[in-house]
Amino acid sequence: MTDIAVEQAGGSTYRVTVTDGGSTTTHEVTVGPAEVEALGGATPESLIDASFRFLLDREPKESILSQFELSAIGRYFSDYPEKIVDYL
Repeated sequence: MTDIAVEQAGGSTYRVTVTDGGSTTTHEVTVGPAEVEALGGATPESLIDASFRFLLDREPKESILSQFELSAIGRYFSDYPEKIVDYL
């Protein structure tokens, strides 16, 4: 089972820890209020959690960038904006 922990690291930056299969990866994600609203109006933490579940359905945790803005996901996966609501 995969565990995703999201904690605020200051301002609009969040630290995400993904643990699965006995190993852990850490990521730093930036997301602003406008983006949170545009992608479903959830809390930043729940949007980031949903976004990581979306990513993990498509790639291993080790392939996820260690630092990125949440908006970057849509550049790699064009279906992200429409599919993220399914994960919220």
